[in-house]
Amino acid sequence: MSYFDAASSAPLHPVARQALLASLDEGWADPARLYREGRRARLLLDAAREAAAEAVGCRADELTFTSSGTRAVHSGIAGALAGRRRVGRHLIVSSVEHSSVLHSAEAHEREGGSVTRVAVGRTGTVDPSAYAAGLRQDTALACLQSANHEVGTEQPVAEVAALCREAGVPLLVDAAQSLGWGPVEGDWSLLTASAHKWGGPSGVGVLVVRKGVRFAPQGPVDERESGRAAGFENLPAIVAAAASLRAVRAEAVQEAARLRELTDRIRARVPELVPDVEVVGDPVRRLPGIVTFSCLYVDGETLLHELDRSGFSVSSGSSCTSSTLTPSHVLRAMGVLSEGNVRVSLPFGTAREDVERFLSTLPGAVASVREKLGAPTPTTVVQEDALIVDALGKRCPIPVIELAKVIGDVPIGGTVRVLSDDEAARLDIPAWCEMRGQEYVGEEPADRGTAYLVRRVS
Repeated sequence: MSYFDAASSAPLHPVARQALLASLDEGWADPARLYREGRRARLLLDAAREAAAEAVGCRADELTFTSSGTRAVHSGIAGALAGRRRVGRHLIVSSVEHSSVLHSAEAHEREGGSVTRVAVGRTGTVDPSAYAAGLRQDTALACLQSANHEVGTEQPVAEVAALCREAGVPLLVDAAQSLGWGPVEGDWSLLTASAHKWGGPSGVGVLVVRKGVRFAPQGPVDERESGRAAGFENLPAIVAAAASLRAVRAEAVQEAARLRELTDRIRARVPELVPDVEVVGDPVRRLPGIVTFSCLYVDGETLLHELDRSGFSVSSGSSCTSSTLTPSHVLRAMGVLSEGNVRVSLPFGTAREDVERFLSTLPGAVASVREKLGAPTPTTVVQEDALIVDALGKRCPIPVIELAKVIGDVPIGGTVRVLSDDEAARLDIPAWCEMRGQEYVGEEPADRGTAYLVRRVS
């Protein structure tokens, strides 16, 4: 079995396993106590904090260990907003942030705050000038991920941080996906990360608050972790997290070059091997191990199951997952194809042979899914100069399949109106038009669902 979902959770690093087992014997006592066992635990905690701070590039007393990366994000955003409440209640986030950031933004809005969501281009990159335009007198905090978790695109954090610093606004960086590869550049103010993303154990997050940043911890607090993370520290996991971060950093430069070569091969070969595929994300400014692509006329969940049966663990931001039936917010914000989406994220040590086996397996898997889905005979009528495709009640990718089957039935310049009540069609039909060289005219309300208008130009 080849595990290609390291962006969700990386396999436990051997150094993390060794440190975890050792600290179970040495670090079980309360590090706040003054007796021998407590002092030994305190030494382990302090050493882990120093190691993590060195990797981040901050002072040890600026770094707090939390119970998860999500908890670090929630605590960091809430504390920074509360600390700067006198300035205002305006928050800036990008439209492709991790759900933990977006959920915090939604909670802030429910409590009466305002939020600006900065758009991205088709590669998933924000324009620093858009952040500059969003800054206001009442802006309390801005948030920007260092790299995207779904498509791997790296963000211009240093440029955005400089703009925020000039405006006197702190920038919180979600570095969960990138911290294992290197420190985050730029004059940022707060940073969050999660140990299981770099091969540490789950249940350990990192929150960094630079000196001078106004910060007011929210909720009940205690004496632990400078009052920013209540509760007894999971010391064995913290020690293992810090040890694994140091270990992956020592390997990062060499491993990044190796994995980037493998993902470059995937990016180049997939469109050659599989017809009707869109590779998404920035082709240059991206993390070494992540490559994401979407396949037309394919149900993403079915494709993942097919690949799983062939021995590959991959993930998807597809619009057709059983949990949501809505497009990934990242793919939607980018305006790219969402159906049949596959994210391959290679862990440290991935063998070239496994990548080659994946490339040899993928075409058959996609073909099998397309055959199983079939292309139902579309219900079409001609109304004046437009061909109407009734795809109501049919989930993606069926509306796009039906559109593709009938586009050749209208003359050049003719129009097809696709009736669909699936939210994913709003993203996938325009994406199909761009891939196939047809013109997406727009959408209109219909008696049921929405009518999407496509003009044949080729």
